Amino acid sequence: MSPAARSAPRAAGAADWRDVPIAPVVLFFGPEDFIASRAVDGLRKKLRTQNPDLELTTLDAAGYTAGRLGMIASPSLFSEPKLIEVANLASMTDDFLIDALAYLADPAPDVTVALSHSGGTRGKKLLDALKAAGAPRIECLALKKDQDKAAFVGAEFGLAKRRIDAAAVRALVAAVGANLSELAAACQQLISDTTGMVDVDAVDKYYGGRVEATAFKVADAALAGNGPLALSTLRHALATGVDPVPLVAALAMKIRQVARVHSARGSSAQLARDLGMAPWQVDAARRDAGHWTGEALVAAIKALAEADAQVKGAAKDPVYAVERAVTLIATSARR
Repeated sequence: MSPAARSAPRAAGAADWRDVPIAPVVLFFGPEDFIASRAVDGLRKKLRTQNPDLELTTLDAAGYTAGRLGMIASPSLFSEPKLIEVANLASMTDDFLIDALAYLADPAPDVTVALSHSGGTRGKKLLDALKAAGAPRIECLALKKDQDKAAFVGAEFGLAKRRIDAAAVRALVAAVGANLSELAAACQQLISDTTGMVDVDAVDKYYGGRVEATAFKVADAALAGNGPLALSTLRHALATGVDPVPLVAALAMKIRQVARVHSARGSSAQLARDLGMAPWQVDAARRDAGHWTGEALVAAIKALAEADAQVKGAAKDPVYAVERAVTLIATSARR
């Protein structure tokens, strides 16, 4: 066994997907393909840095036939270190389960096996054996909360030694945050194509036309009580093909955030922890809350619930429904 493999941590548990430890066997577990791909790529680069002659082999556990793993892991003529990347553990054959359990009991020297499992309980016997053996487990989970996506953006810029302000992070997540690979690509484009601090104007230049970004522009103007800007932005969005549903969703999310912080006390960091929001979201919601009374918030929430039903089929004219909701919100907010 190589010194690097011997020095790998043996304690079971999740490891950071951005810094995968080298070990005889590593498990990449979870449904987020982008994170899994980046994590496996990071491990591959680490191993190649140690030995440029690394021999790479890929296997599909779903189509695996008996004996392949042992044959590939066996020493080659020149004894080059090996990386065996195995995909589709969630659909593994019985032959793979048998061979993998046997391999785990006696891993080959100078070989790293990277196992990718999309989640669930398929192959539980192997998953339990990996845990018992102390194999590093890399969680590859989807980032569903905006605060997690914001942290992802911050980390991407931090790794590139670049800065992006909080408002720009928020705009970028709003614009492309539905898909993590797109969000990562957007970060890389801004890092490559801009200099200095990345601000909202830079994000708007590249991604301002996205549906989500347009929806949040409408919401921001409405909650600030700027009716003319909210309606003109809304009509432009509708004229360029933006569906009313995400527009209402953006308004509802913003209103809910304002309602949550409206009477709350404490620091932004404390409220972020208590409310499950990012500190910058708390700060933005507090700024908007200054335009609102409790009674106006209740009326806006009711109007948005009605508008949500209407744009999803309860009304013949969803465009009128969203315009009415935007107008009510903008006129209810204090300038």
